[in-house]
Amino acid sequence: MKLMVQIPCLNEEETLPSTLNDIPREIDGIDQIEIVIIDDGSTDRTGEVAKENGADHVIRFSANRGLGHAFAAGMDYCIRAGADIIVNTDGDNQYQGADIVELVKPILEGRAELVIGDRKPEEVEHFSLMKKLLQRVGSRTVSRLANMDVPDVASGFKAYSREAACRINMFTDFDHTVDHVIQAGRRRIPTVSVPIRTNEKLRESRLFSSVGEFITRSLGVMVRVYSSYGAMRIFSWLGSLSIFLGVCLGIRFVYIFFLTDHSDSHVQSLILASILMLAGLQMILTGIVADLVNSSRSIQEDISYRLRRVETEVSHSEGDPSDLKPSGE
Repeated sequence: MKLMVQIPCLNEEETLPSTLNDIPREIDGIDQIEIVIIDDGSTDRTGEVAKENGADHVIRFSANRGLGHAFAAGMDYCIRAGADIIVNTDGDNQYQGADIVELVKPILEGRAELVIGDRKPEEVEHFSLMKKLLQRVGSRTVSRLANMDVPDVASGFKAYSREAACRINMFTDFDHTVDHVIQAGRRRIPTVSVPIRTNEKLRESRLFSSVGEFITRSLGVMVRVYSSYGAMRIFSWLGSLSIFLGVCLGIRFVYIFFLTDHSDSHVQSLILASILMLAGLQMILTGIVADLVNSSRSIQEDISYRLRRVETEVSHSEGDPSDLKPSGE
């Protein structure tokens, strides 16, 4: 059983030693533990510090590409290197590495394919009241979209089985936390949360410059990912609402036309009713097309999953898979 711990990093030379030294090198049920650092275009000595402090693999980007690209490159590398379990953590020493033992336990016991660390945000001292509120509301919203209970959706401390890593698509244009929870829920990937501990904050978050940016981008991810799986339902609901309003206006016009003497002054209602009903019909047709596109995308995802499985098998048969170059280098 091979465990690989991946750590996307950007200018983490000061915090990385603590992070690496905190990662356990022996876990019951795990035969081999390797650490992969994804250096996302750092301008300091992050890569050198990683090697000096025991990192087994260092993936370097010549320029900063963002967390999504770094995460996806790390996951792809770990899958091709034959990892049975992949743990993602941060380079800022936010999470206690010793809790990796608890994080991988549900996978080793066969109870889950994806395990999410629960920081218990309401109890984290350095979180502001606003951040605690946003964490609570966001986690509940995403849990509803994913049809499962995840108390700390924003946690980046996660463990993936190889099956889950192959099943989940790695979008590169945004953080993976919300995205993967919704995907796991919609694809019925067994997911559990386990309590984890956090360390004292060493620096401010670099992902978002403001609370407004966090909310806007998170909402965008929720809409994009969920609509990918529920396009027919969303467009059918909106289309039916539009048609219903149009019919109501049409009935109102018919009533006024036949039963009152003011029929000439309500032609606008008839026009608006026609527009609403046509718009509603167009929305429903759009939902049907989107559902067909989603079906085609599902086939592509299945092909991608099979290719990842084949890559893993080929890596094992050809020798040491760690010699493989990560995609994007």
